[in-house]
Amino acid sequence: MAVLSEALTQILIPAAALNGIGFALLQWLLVSKVKVSADYGKKDGYKDKLIEDEEEGPEDVDAFIKCSEIQNAISVGATSFLFTQYKYLGVFMGAFAVIIFLFLGSVKGFSTQSEPCTYNPGNLCKPALVNAVFSTIAFLLGALTSVLSGFLGMKIATYANARTTLEARKGVGKAFITAFRSGAVMGFLLAANGLLVLYVSINLFKLYYGDDWEGLYESITGYGLGGSSMALFGRVGGGIYTKAADVGADLVGKVEKNIPEDDPRNPAVIADNVGDNVGDIAGMGSDLFGSYAESSCAALFVASISSFGITHDYSAMSYPLIISAMGIVVCLITTLFATDLAEIRHVNEIEPSLKRQLLISTILMTAGIAVVTFFTLPSEFTLFNFGTEKAVKNWHLFFCVSIGLWAGLVIGYTTEYYTSNAYSPVQDVADSCRTGAATNVIFGLALGYKSVIIPVFSIAIAIYISFSLAAMYGIAVAALGMLSTIATGLAIDAYGPISDNAGGIAEMAGMSHRIRERTDALDAAGNTTAAIGKGFAIGSAALVSLALFGAFVSRAGIKTVDVLTPKVFIGLIVGAMLPYWFSAMTMKSVGSAALKMVEEVRRQFNTIPGLMEGRAKPDYANCVKISTDASLREMIPPGALVMLTPLIAGTLFGVETLAGVLAGSLVSGVQVAISASNTGGAWDNAKKYIEAGASEHAKSLGPKGSDPHKAAVIGDTIGDPLKDTSGPSLNILIKLMAVESLVFAPFFAAHGGLLFKLL
Repeated sequence: MAVLSEALTQILIPAAALNGIGFALLQWLLVSKVKVSADYGKKDGYKDKLIEDEEEGPEDVDAFIKCSEIQNAISVGATSFLFTQYKYLGVFMGAFAVIIFLFLGSVKGFSTQSEPCTYNPGNLCKPALVNAVFSTIAFLLGALTSVLSGFLGMKIATYANARTTLEARKGVGKAFITAFRSGAVMGFLLAANGLLVLYVSINLFKLYYGDDWEGLYESITGYGLGGSSMALFGRVGGGIYTKAADVGADLVGKVEKNIPEDDPRNPAVIADNVGDNVGDIAGMGSDLFGSYAESSCAALFVASISSFGITHDYSAMSYPLIISAMGIVVCLITTLFATDLAEIRHVNEIEPSLKRQLLISTILMTAGIAVVTFFTLPSEFTLFNFGTEKAVKNWHLFFCVSIGLWAGLVIGYTTEYYTSNAYSPVQDVADSCRTGAATNVIFGLALGYKSVIIPVFSIAIAIYISFSLAAMYGIAVAALGMLSTIATGLAIDAYGPISDNAGGIAEMAGMSHRIRERTDALDAAGNTTAAIGKGFAIGSAALVSLALFGAFVSRAGIKTVDVLTPKVFIGLIVGAMLPYWFSAMTMKSVGSAALKMVEEVRRQFNTIPGLMEGRAKPDYANCVKISTDASLREMIPPGALVMLTPLIAGTLFGVETLAGVLAGSLVSGVQVAISASNTGGAWDNAKKYIEAGASEHAKSLGPKGSDPHKAAVIGDTIGDPLKDTSGPSLNILIKLMAVESLVFAPFFAAHGGLLFKLL
């Protein structure tokens, strides 16, 4: 038995989660202290004033009033969009919950009789109908937690953006701390809420299931399905919204009218800033929550049919949850290095500080994993391995979790190398703009394809080592290892859009060039960290989906997945096609919405007298409406493709073909997602490299409005849907199809393959 008792385990997990929530609230309290000398009424739902005494020379008080007004407009726009989106998703949640109940309940003809357990037939397990009910409840809990994660992230980001702008008056260090603290609020709330809801759900379900841990943890997999299904629609809908506005604003504003980014004369500028919050913040929050929920559920399911579950060793069974609890504590310590122990004094220190967060959290977490492993797990035990039992030692699992953790760091640093304008790959892309947009596009695509190599080798090594040591459970905890520092990862990721919004507010409020330079420096570092966050999300999705694939194969009763079998191979080739079909849908959606946005922005510039001269105000609301309508309408087809594929493949073609579909989509999706995200990130930072003019080389390509700069802007607009819509959504595709297949596996095993049965 483990050293850690069940009673202590029951205390430590919720204690760590509550500690994370407390720390998040403390960071929010510190951000809220960015206040003012005179009350400017209630804005953004908070009785705060955003005007402070200027510390670096006089500024127009009107500019500060404008900051508050713009923040309010962005917050109202983002909240309005998310509420509208959640109404649609509420209908979907209800309909899909009914489908889960009907499919799983029909496995044994809605019987209320206890059944022999699937993996331990000598014992009796709860009826299939009960599993259907609890799987449906778990799905709804996961969906609600995912929605809450995204919504809280958006509210925090819109609360912090203007505060970051105002702190930039005092220096880049103050602005950095405000933006990073705000990101930390989101990171810790998401990590702690995800852990707490899962922990409470397991304990409540246990009141009914008792010793039937196989049924308990099988029904808990619905939690991961709920989390990822909401994340898919959040990512796709938010991505279409933000990129339609961004592309429209850039093409007309920068290229045609030669006005700065976020210029208040641009009609699409508010929609663009709203989009940063609903896509990059709310979408990413739901996405990483989904990965966390699925990796936990995959590990718990495999453990429940191993010796942990059979001997009812609660502490060992809770190993994935204790790893996540340790991660919250480690991230809490790591955050203090950025906010309290090291002060940013120069713009050059921003990116290294964020990179140090990754390194410090990884090193501390490695020690934390060792402590958790040796206190939680017995020295020797067995794990389920496709019908056999694999003997494993506790130090094997230490290496599995650690390899996932360090693979995440390698992927993060590789992504940073290929997307940061501090290194030669992006500088080469910027240099290619000398000869126009075509060479810029060629160089950018080549960079994206090349950037796949090291992450894929890292994932491959992590898979081989973790599977060799601890079978499918090893891969599941490796994914959890990669996500164990999710609070720090999300803080770094959310920092980017907050800084981007801060720069937009500074420009729209007419604040000084000095302040805009500082917010631009924060934003440039944020672009790179956003790419790092996407790298983590894609890498963890690959490991998570493989672990879920293994659990599905086990639950569906498949002995081997033989690629030479026609049933499997047709699934494999169709599965490999799905990421391209999905990307085509999302890219076309952004293109169609951007087309309408460009036409609307042109119309306003041509028909509103005095708009270019700044004497008249644009109609921001019309552009917001275009983005909102397009995203809500266009998110449905890609979502339906992902949600219906496993149901159709499993029901009509059977579990072998579905296994092929999952394997094909995993292998293909990872490559497409990494290359798309990094290509877009590189084009964005190549444009910023030219705009900043920080080196002689960059100055030779500029200034803003030069032909190389216009070529860079075109590359950036092409990359926008790649890095913020298609790329990030693909990682949800591969893991969502896998977790959905696992949840419906009992039905597919019992009634699947109707077409082949008829033939």
